[in-house]
Amino acid sequence: MKKLIASLLLGLGLAFGGLNAVAQTTTEAPAAAAAPADASAAPAAVAAPAAEPAAAPAEAAAAEAPVKETVDKGDVTWMMISTILVILMVIPGLALFYGGLVRSKNMLSVLMQVMVVFSLISVLWAVYGYSVAFGGEGLIIGGLDKVFLAGVTPESLAATFTPGVMIPEYIFIAFQATFAGITCALIVGSFAERIKFSAVLLFCALWFTFSYLPIAHMVWGAGGYLFDKGALDFAGGTVVHINAAMAGLVGAYVVGKRIGYGKEAMAPHSLTLTMVGASLLWVGWFGFNAGSNLEANGGTTLAFINTLVATAAAVLAWCIGESLSKGKASMLGAASGAVAGLVAITPACGTVGPMGAIVIGLVSGFLCLWGVTGLKKMLGADDSLDVFGVHGVGGIVGALLTGVFSAASLGGVKADGYSIGSQLLVQAEGVVITMVWSAVVAFIVYKIVDMVLGLRVSEEAEREGLDISSHGETAYNR
Repeated sequence: MKKLIASLLLGLGLAFGGLNAVAQTTTEAPAAAAAPADASAAPAAVAAPAAEPAAAPAEAAAAEAPVKETVDKGDVTWMMISTILVILMVIPGLALFYGGLVRSKNMLSVLMQVMVVFSLISVLWAVYGYSVAFGGEGLIIGGLDKVFLAGVTPESLAATFTPGVMIPEYIFIAFQATFAGITCALIVGSFAERIKFSAVLLFCALWFTFSYLPIAHMVWGAGGYLFDKGALDFAGGTVVHINAAMAGLVGAYVVGKRIGYGKEAMAPHSLTLTMVGASLLWVGWFGFNAGSNLEANGGTTLAFINTLVATAAAVLAWCIGESLSKGKASMLGAASGAVAGLVAITPACGTVGPMGAIVIGLVSGFLCLWGVTGLKKMLGADDSLDVFGVHGVGGIVGALLTGVFSAASLGGVKADGYSIGSQLLVQAEGVVITMVWSAVVAFIVYKIVDMVLGLRVSEEAEREGLDISSHGETAYNR
């Protein structure tokens, strides 16, 4: 890990420019003032030399004038709605999606883990997470200037992608808090049905601190290593999905397999709830992706339509793949395909065109199907709810194809001087850094938690079910 950190520090410097550059403006006033000269050509010709010296200071003043900061009520409203939509993704969306996939004796344990982890991370984000991720311009982390949200008031503003267009900082903090919360909640699916509730909370708190926050800053924060390299991750392909998937995969290995895994039936107890959860995820994901534009404008609509068509394409691809390999398409497959498409389009939604989004959806649908079947067997881990197969594979596919389909020649928004080959290298670097960083941090944190609390429940508690053994209640009355 020391070698990894050293290599990052030797990368780019702390230079950060361009996002909030002062825009040069030209005014119509000089042109308007020249209009009266049309009445007499000769006086205008004589007066012209005298006007030139006066124009230079005016242009210089215009160049130095800062862009006026404005807050649009429509942008603020959209960001509040987007934040609510992301919360909907987690509770109840993700909770129901995961809950339906486990056995009935563990239903409440999954609901509890998702809800309480999200709540824990939301509080930690306000206490110090926001400051570490966005509170400075470091290479790997931000700073501590905004710990406990110091200095943030209702009048504080956060920048958007348009110079001079701002949103209240509080809503930016809340929006980003939901991203941190869902990232940690995603990990729950990898070790479901066998881990201690206290261990889940301690792990998520530590992993959030030492993996999520540095990766979030490196990709999205001012001065961040991957940010300065030009990595494209519009809404969290690396920060959220690959990051969580690697932590989950390591957890599946370290925590170990469920008792009876591979020998006993462990079928989902309610595909109905899983379908409901997947549908809520799809709806909420519009806030996740389109909200990441931070404004309500044309760029927001691009992310919106891409989230729709990529997901639909992935559902179709997964169903086709299942039909070809198993002879039948399943409801579980359709729900999983939807999540795969949502994951893959996340890093690309703001920079690719709709046709590129459809291709990304199709590719992710087929590859994530392989991820939860062939790849899962190769890895040999009991990743209970296929977090790596869907979020890991889908996140990698999306991150790499973002570099391809963002090109204007393929319908994307990147034009002047954009090189697909060069961008692919940057995207690949971001994927590798995220995978290695998250895996190393996760392994260390799992070992610490195991020494402090222990990771697994007893065999008796696992056989009884975590609903009763960990929480003293059941999801269903019999």
